[in-house]
Amino acid sequence: MNMLQSGVDITVIALWLGHESTATTHMYVEADLAMKERALKTLQAPSVKASRFRPEDRLLAFLEGL
Repeated sequence: MNMLQSGVDITVIALWLGHESTATTHMYVEADLAMKERALKTLQAPSVKASRFRPEDRLLAFLEGL
């Protein structure tokens, strides 16, 4: 965790630990609250307003014909 918090890439940590895959390393990595807080601070609000998808009649007709 200290290496990860210091900015060391997960692939490098996996190599150092001798893991064949980073998936193995991910099983041992747990983000603490400080890491989660930093990650959330990097997010930005979407610039477009979310809207509901409204399919056209052609698409609905096609799907009904399947």
